[in-house]
Amino acid sequence: MIPLGLASVLGGILYFFTAHRGVSVMGDAMEPTHPRGKLVLVTDVDAEDIRRGDVLLLQVPGRYRGAPVIQRVIGKGGDRVASDGTRVTVNGEPLDEPYLKKDLLPPTPVPFEATVPEGRLFLMGDNRGNANDSRYFLDEQDGTVATAGVLGRVSEGFPPAVLTAGALGAALILGGIATGYAAWRRARSAPPAVRTGGPGR
Repeated sequence: MIPLGLASVLGGILYFFTAHRGVSVMGDAMEPTHPRGKLVLVTDVDAEDIRRGDVLLLQVPGRYRGAPVIQRVIGKGGDRVASDGTRVTVNGEPLDEPYLKKDLLPPTPVPFEATVPEGRLFLMGDNRGNANDSRYFLDEQDGTVATAGVLGRVSEGFPPAVLTAGALGAALILGGIATGYAAWRRARSAPPAVRTGGPGR
């Protein structure tokens, strides 16, 4: 059981380091969710698995001096994203955005309307007053970016697969130790073997 447990733990660690990478947040656009200096984990994600609300690491040719940025997905292909400068709607439905930074002074209103082409994303920062996001590139395909520029999804904590492997490995190791200890106790408490005599003594 102990070798199996060790293999499970090591497998989880190997998976974690091959599928994830650490990135340090360099700006303030994603405060308070991901403040400057925070180390976040990024995992690979296929374009079809990207969801509204995901925080992505992406690289956009012609923007941000070619540096990767972290932004939140607001709209996907076919969505109509709009705002009166304060509340954002997607396909006419107001977004519930508990992740937004609450400023004492609201940011300058930036009304907009955008239709997201297929294979592209409309992205915004959580710190709306200090985020250079899709709102400011509306003359470039409505501010959207291609899913091909996505480098990965920012993970919230350790991935479930890693936690499961770790828990399973720990359980197997502890089970092996407990089984070995019980066998040792039984061996110590067993009466000593004695000869009974008889023919051939």
